[in-house]
Amino acid sequence: MQPPTLTRRSFEHRGFGLSFLDTDPQATDKATVLLLHGFPDSAQMWREVIAPLHTAGYRCVAPDTLGCGESALGLRTRDYRARDIASDHAALLQHLRIDRAHVVGHDWGAAVGWFLAAYHPERVSRLVPISVGHPTAYARAEFRQKIMGWYILFFQLVGLSERLLQGSGRFSLARVFASHPDMDEVVERMREPGRLTAALSIYRASLVDVLLRSHPAVDCDTLGIFSDGDRFLVESQMKRSERWVDGHWEYQGLAGGHWIPLEQPERLARLLQDFFAS
Repeated sequence: MQPPTLTRRSFEHRGFGLSFLDTDPQATDKATVLLLHGFPDSAQMWREVIAPLHTAGYRCVAPDTLGCGESALGLRTRDYRARDIASDHAALLQHLRIDRAHVVGHDWGAAVGWFLAAYHPERVSRLVPISVGHPTAYARAEFRQKIMGWYILFFQLVGLSERLLQGSGRFSLARVFASHPDMDEVVERMREPGRLTAALSIYRASLVDVLLRSHPAVDCDTLGIFSDGDRFLVESQMKRSERWVDGHWEYQGLAGGHWIPLEQPERLARLLQDFFAS
């Protein structure tokens, strides 16, 4: 399969220069898929998913969220609130004159996708959250989810968590997230000044918003995808997300680990095409 040419572009929102990849900058008439990455990734994680979607006729837009990839660094922790990042993505669609897009998100990108669909419903045609369910479903998940998400509290230790994650001990990036398919690239990218703190800041800025506040249901048709080998999340928080979907709900369980877009890009692309076309 011939990989598409990915054009890197940027725009400004909230005073930040935000970078994104675009397969068809001039194709205003194509159905668009907005692909949202999570921690500790960047827009580049979607390359192998984009190729078959592009071949199937979709325009693919993959932003680097604030502080990640080639986007600017926010100076304050509160700049990284997930709901504000969702507003960045809504502004990106407006900037590109795209009325509505299919939204696909993984990890934090899934949580941001839920916020985008809940608070900017006019921008979302269909939603595909991968791994992470509706924020309220996640917050109300059983105690086992709190145990599996221990690292979220670890990330709140400003300065200490950065030092340990950049080290070589049991709390290093390479050890805590050893299952990541491209950890060498992650470690190298996080060596850039400010990038690791930026990547952690969405956890620090959004903890209260996700865990202690309720959020609206989404109106759009939604496909939740979860993998049975996920070491960080429980399946119930995705399955129970149906309660916060007023549109048509579908669920797809997969075998495999947490990083579905990197581990199973072709399988994921087929699921997306089938869902968008149904």
